[in-house]
Amino acid sequence: MPGFVPCKGTLDVHRLPAGVDGAKTPRRVNNGPCINPTKLRPTRPFSPPDPRALLQDLPALDVPFDSLFDTATHPPCEESRRLYLARRDQICHLHIGQAGTQLGNSAWELYLLEHGLLPDGRPNPEAKDLGENGSYETFFTETSSGKYVPRSIFVDLDPSPIDEIRTGSYRQLFHPELLISGKEDAANNYARGHYTIGKEMVDSVIEKIRRVADNCSSLQGFLIFHSFGGGTGSGFGALLLERLSTDYGKKCKLEFAVYPAPRVSNSVVEPYNAVLSTHSTIENSDCTFLVDNEAVYDICRRSLDIPRPNYEHLNRLIAQVVSSITSSLRFDGALNVDLNEFQTNLVPYPRIHYPLISYAPVISAKKSSHESFKVSDLTFQCFEPNNQMVVCDPRNGKYMAVALLYRGDIVPRDCSAAAAALKAKSSFNLVEWCPTGFKLGINYTKPISVPGSELASVDRSVAMLSNTTAIAEAWSRLDHKFDLMYSKRAFVHWYVGEGMEEGEFSEAREDLAALEKDYEEVANDSLDDEGIEEGEY
Repeated sequence: MPGFVPCKGTLDVHRLPAGVDGAKTPRRVNNGPCINPTKLRPTRPFSPPDPRALLQDLPALDVPFDSLFDTATHPPCEESRRLYLARRDQICHLHIGQAGTQLGNSAWELYLLEHGLLPDGRPNPEAKDLGENGSYETFFTETSSGKYVPRSIFVDLDPSPIDEIRTGSYRQLFHPELLISGKEDAANNYARGHYTIGKEMVDSVIEKIRRVADNCSSLQGFLIFHSFGGGTGSGFGALLLERLSTDYGKKCKLEFAVYPAPRVSNSVVEPYNAVLSTHSTIENSDCTFLVDNEAVYDICRRSLDIPRPNYEHLNRLIAQVVSSITSSLRFDGALNVDLNEFQTNLVPYPRIHYPLISYAPVISAKKSSHESFKVSDLTFQCFEPNNQMVVCDPRNGKYMAVALLYRGDIVPRDCSAAAAALKAKSSFNLVEWCPTGFKLGINYTKPISVPGSELASVDRSVAMLSNTTAIAEAWSRLDHKFDLMYSKRAFVHWYVGEGMEEGEFSEAREDLAALEKDYEEVANDSLDDEGIEEGEY
């Protein structure tokens, strides 16, 4: 490609792809008019370049778009903003099993509303043109006909949940080849999903993932939705993560996992499946966000006044958290957070990667007009035990790291003040070896609720991800249930009959015991350090 020089009236320094004459290292632009890649003067005749193709080769930028310009004197034009946002990294969604599929339905329902798209993936002419504010590229692939296709793959060994998508209101949205179903389900058996039926399907699923990944210019990672208690979610989910770690080892892999609840259970063998799945995935997942149905049921009953919540209510609430976590990848904000930053800021040790999640405000539409949603109030709500999405009490543990992701009408100063006030509270226990403790994300796009849902539309919200030693309570409950059944070898023959060795149960249980011990040591580290210091002096 011939070299270019900026025409008169554009920036004196213009970032060009590597190898092009005059290319310079990207740096912050403090003055000068707006970048307009279409106004380039050639040094010799050539066919005009496509600005999207020109920007494709540029390195990704982690700074807010507006900070590239002196907005007071030279505000950026919308074309530059659109091209900048189009360069964001791409994410691939993997929805595994019935729980993962139903979570996916709610998540994509919300994404469409946020991006102003119709159920068939075409832009909604009545919606505001979100090309100004959001990047479709992160989650969607644009076709030549102007349709946006989700970059997602749905997999279930049981055909029923996938058939519901094929015949449902979003049947024209998803690529039919990326809706993959088997002929018989895993029967709540980890071994069937991992060793027998799942093993027959995994190669075709990996091939579909490879096709999606090859179409990405800059794949950042995978969001994996599944349950720990089901057969497909636990067994096939663990098998798929093993293959992803081999084929895409350097890509970020974040899980949203439905965890067995203390009292609500869908299956007798949930403890077996969850322990085996955790053992298989602990080395292959970068970060796993746990949700249990009982905790989310209680939040819906208490905060949304729904006497008998169903899975749709639960999934729509969880979808709001997923949307908040990914909003920085899709929309512009003051403090953007990408997937790799979650791992960097929330995971102090590789095995301790199970953050708690909470969300505020969870409030019904009829109550929302009578409530104030100050940033400090929302922040404190996230730390209430009743608002955690796993049944445990954070007051019984210590926080290792906290990520607060704010959305909507937010002033950065208020966020910093809320974090400082939180640290000053005596009930907030932070480990002594992590004095900072907080990661903040601020995004200016307001949260959207699905029309007709019980969740109110609000001007601002906050999602909290916290790595705390209190999550060890959940592991202890699970291990206790496992021990009660395994001491009598109950139901073990179903697993051995599918090709598992009985020794895998003992190995998985020992790994979970080691995980409990890891959390215990982290909680006691600060106490040991105090003892050492007192002894030295």
